[in-house]
Amino acid sequence: MTNIHRDKILILDFGAQYTQLIARRIREVGVYCEIWAWDHDPAEIAAFGAKGIVLSGGPESTTLYGAPRAPQAVFDAGLPILGICYGMQTLAAQLGGSTEAADQREFGHAQVDVVAQDALLGGLTDYPGQSRLDVWMSHGDHVASAPPGFVVTARTERIPVAAMADDARRWYGVQFHPEVTHTKQGKALLRRFVVDICGCDTLWTAAHIIEDQIARVHALIGEGDVLLGLSGGVDSSVVAALLHRALGKRLTCVFVDTGLLRWQEGDQVMATFAEHLGVKVIRVDAAERYFAALAGVSDPEAKRKIIGRLFVEIFDEQASKLHNVKWLAQGTIYPDVIESAGSKTGKAHVIKSHSAWWSHCANCSRTKCGASALNLAYRARWSTATHSPAPAWACASSAR
Repeated sequence: MTNIHRDKILILDFGAQYTQLIARRIREVGVYCEIWAWDHDPAEIAAFGAKGIVLSGGPESTTLYGAPRAPQAVFDAGLPILGICYGMQTLAAQLGGSTEAADQREFGHAQVDVVAQDALLGGLTDYPGQSRLDVWMSHGDHVASAPPGFVVTARTERIPVAAMADDARRWYGVQFHPEVTHTKQGKALLRRFVVDICGCDTLWTAAHIIEDQIARVHALIGEGDVLLGLSGGVDSSVVAALLHRALGKRLTCVFVDTGLLRWQEGDQVMATFAEHLGVKVIRVDAAERYFAALAGVSDPEAKRKIIGRLFVEIFDEQASKLHNVKWLAQGTIYPDVIESAGSKTGKAHVIKSHSAWWSHCANCSRTKCGASALNLAYRARWSTATHSPAPAWACASSAR
């Protein structure tokens, strides 16, 4: 089986608005990547096994004392580095160059003149016969002078160093944002970095991801059946399709029809999964119970908690009727983890709650930890007498 995580890029986040977009663009090229905070444990950065490192943009200023800096482990690794916006500025400041505050912030379209050829920008142009690029800027500071060993490869009318390169060490910086579509050659630039400079194979494809996830499910689950709460939304629907492909009849889905879906959407869920895909689905018509529980409630957060609590009750009623179920499954998209303050750093604040009928892993204190295959498979302790979940459960990562 293809190891789709073999070639990977590490993105260190300095707080930019566009960091997630950098990751998306790299994955669109076909390369796996992860986003870690700029102050992540240097030992873990060194052990991650990346083939290249991207330093993101951010709102801070390198001209101020105590500004965020890239860990020394980034430079000691001997890997290709791409600094974007603030990432370029800290790259310059830490390696002996200089940065300065501009007379005014620059935000929007700009034209960059490529003044020296390097492995990153060489040959890229938006104007045939000219070495000029249309890019998107969003910055207050800029690099005033490149560090020793670097060559200035691009400039604009406003800033003297719009890009810089040290081809020998494979370290690069760009003041503009290649991850946004306004930078027309942005995707080509990122592809050059991750594929040509870092040497990554483009293994991160939909077909390989499905193959990888199915193999992970087989390795993780072993024997026993899986129970999944199916809502018809993207999260649980994708999980249901993947688990059905991996496990077939060993998957049982409980579809709680709350009466809050669009007209006839419940029937569409059943038609899609039970009739067309052959998934084993138990449908529960709970509309009246939900209407009664929500009557007179206007606060959105209170509604979400009522909906989640009632789902737990109904789901548990159905689960108690099943035998040989040893695993629970949940599909959670990453924005839900962020909104529910589920990051492993524990520093995030709750934006809004999301329905999940487990809270914290009994072994590692994660919340909806997402470390297991498909970000979904959780092993519960089941009572042999009632076949209902006991209070404690273990996430897949801690259960291994």
